[in-house]
Formats: sequence, C-alpha cells, structure tokens
Amino acid sequence: MKSVVIIPIIFFLCLSIIHSQDTFSIVAIDTLTGEVGSAGASCVDMDNFPGYADDFLGELFPDVGAINTQAYYDPTNQANARERMNMGETPSQIIQWLIDNDVTGQPQIRQYGIVAFVDGAPESAAHTGSATNNYKNHITGPNYSIQGNILLGQEILDSMEARFLDATGDLACKLMAALQGAKTVGADTRCTANGTSSLFAFVKVAQPADTFGSPSLVVSVRTKNGQGIEPIDTLQIKFDLVHDCNTVGMTQRDDFSSRYRLYPNPAGDMIRIKGLGPGNNIGQARIISNDGRTMYEGSFSKELEVDLRGYRAGLYLVSISVGKKVYSAKFIRQ
Repeated sequence: MKSVVIIPIIFFLCLSIIHSQDTFSIVAIDTLTGEVGSAGASCVDMDNFPGYADDFLGELFPDVGAINTQAYYDPTNQANARERMNMGETPSQIIQWLIDNDVTGQPQIRQYGIVAFVDGAPESAAHTGSATNNYKNHITGPNYSIQGNILLGQEILDSMEARFLDATGDLACKLMAALQGAKTVGADTRCTANGTSSLFAFVKVAQPADTFGSPSLVVSVRTKNGQGIEPIDTLQIKFDLVHDCNTVGMTQRDDFSSRYRLYPNPAGDMIRIKGLGPGNNIGQARIISNDGRTMYEGSFSKELEVDLRGYRAGLYLVSISVGKKVYSAKFIRQ
C-alpha cells in the first residue's frame, strides 16, 4: 500500500469533545478514479466547540485511503491511526493495532471505519466496541465502511448502504446519497426531540493529486439544538451548488493507454488486453466492479481475454500490476 509523508496535525480538543459520540458515518474509495472520501453526521452541537471543523472525525489520504474515528473520540487514537496509514499498513492491520494500543486501554468504547487501496485493490475494515452506546454496528463492503452508534436501529446503516450502492455519479454523489439514507428523525436518537436526524453533517472527497488536509471537495453544515433544521437537507442544498451529480465524469488513474490496448470498449461478452511493449508483458491483472468487487484476477502475459457474460452492464476497472506500479483503465460492459 502506498504511503504518504505528512506533517502531524496538533489537535486542541477539550474533554467534552473527546468524550462525545459521533454517530453515523461512511468512508469509501472509488476504484475507477482513485478518489477517497468520508461523510458523516451526529447530534452534537458543534457551536459549543469553536475552532473545530465539522468534518474532524474523517481523515483523507489522497490516492491511499480514508479513516473515520468516532465514539468517545480521542485525538491521540486518530493520530495513531494516521501514523499507521502513513506507514503503509492495511485497514485490518490498523484496526487491530488500534484495538491493541488504545490510548486509554478502552477499545470497547471506540468505533472506526477504514478503507484503502492495497496493491491496487480496495480493502475495508471496521471496529465497533462492545461498550459503545446502543444501537451500534458497522457494515463493510469491498470499497466502503459504514458505522454508527446511538442509532435508531440497524435500518439506518442498511439504508445508507443501499443508497450508496444505488446512487449514480461519482464518489461525492454516492456519499451524499448515503447520508440521505440516514435522513430520519432520531437517526441519532438524541435528536428525536429536535425532529431531525442530527445537528451537523459533512461530506468530503480528495482527488489522487490532492494533498493531505486539502481535499478538493468539503461541504458541511452545523445547526443548533432546538432549531428543528434538518442538516442533511441543508447539506444537500449546499452540495448541489458546488457539485453536479448529473454531469460528473470519471478520470483514469494512470497512463494505461501508452502501455496497453484495451478493446473493444464498450465491450460485449468479451474484453481483450494487449501489452504494447516488451516491458509490459508480465503482470497481474484484475477487473473490479464499480462497487469495488473483484470480478477477475489472474496473471497477464502479452495478451488476455476475459469472458464478461456473467457481468452486469455498467462501468468496470481493469488494473495491471507490474512490480510496484499499477496501471488502470475503465471500460463499459454493455
């Protein structure tokens, strides 16, 4: 897994933030574009904590992965997770390290969701501590992790997953759709009396060329208890002003076409890949669906034909690993 060298960020968070709970959130990566993203919401009045960004629980590592740290949030645990990601550890390795090395020895009250590219393929992992406030749980897929606590019930997480997977558009659009899946009064049960799902909400996405701490897209909303304003509705309005989910295109992660020929594209029942030079003939090939599932994996030597008759219509990613390099291109299955 690719590592990133960054300057540590110092957190000045008071005890009430450290001991607060953050409820429903999602981290995800897009295997077609290399984007990484995070979104979440909670019934915490952020105006009580001036100077803290609404998106503090999520950290994005461009072209690498994303981490959400929540439930009795502690900035040291978040910093440790960041350090392990920068060391090149996988999501499951980071989760295990955080459990084994919790800053106060209380992993049972923490919740994490992590996704990353591992050797060019997506991987996810999550942790929901047994003593985290009910209702709590998490759902992981190949390229996403959805987690929550103090929830109305499992239906909140299930709805987020369904909306994320069914949404069209790029990663930002899918993350926004996931939050819409949780737009239920009392999704965070503390907000039932307020008549809303939460008090603050955010969505952010980093492009592969972005730098740590400066993602290309950050949209957030905070409201106050008693206002009765649904933050996810307000977030959607702000999101639509800066991001169009009807015309968003997707870009390739690497210069695939100079080394390989992928044809036909759009494809029918068969896709073919041909190396264009002697140095491009040996590698490992994968075909990955738009929701991060590995549909095909095998060795590549000069040419490859893959039968697509069992594939649904839609967008797919071809990646070829040669040594430490990964070359990627997208194709359409008609």
